[in-house]
Amino acid sequence: MTPKMAYLSQQLAGLSPARRVAMLYDKAIASLRETILAIEAGDIQRRWSANSLAGQIIETLWATLDLERGGEIAANLDRLYSFMLRHLGDVDMKNDPKPAQDVINLLEPLRQSWHELARQSEAEARPAPRGPAANPGPAPAGGPGQSPVKITVSA
Repeated sequence: MTPKMAYLSQQLAGLSPARRVAMLYDKAIASLRETILAIEAGDIQRRWSANSLAGQIIETLWATLDLERGGEIAANLDRLYSFMLRHLGDVDMKNDPKPAQDVINLLEPLRQSWHELARQSEAEARPAPRGPAANPGPAPAGGPGQSPVKITVSA
């Protein structure tokens, strides 16, 4: 494994599962945007490579669905991913950016949901703050708006 791959692997291992899924959505959408730009530029090889990568990511998301435990949501995603992959075939067959944009429009709300889930799970996983700022100690004597009482002890 190259040092770059080892670093990337270490970085990914430290992320929550929700964050990793959100990143897959990010990359699929970025690849589809690249597909559209390549079509506009007339670059067939770049279009094919970017569209292929987006398809591979969607296939990965599809393959990792747990249809038994995922219930209705997993069943809906199963149908949606299947539709997306069929639709992406039209990008290469017709050299048409519209199917890529259609898939982006389907992926975007899912991407946003996964990012929100990742933020929530990461916030819940953070340890409680420690130190004086987290536990300022007892409130000063005398109540709100009054000066604290100073007690001196001498021997």
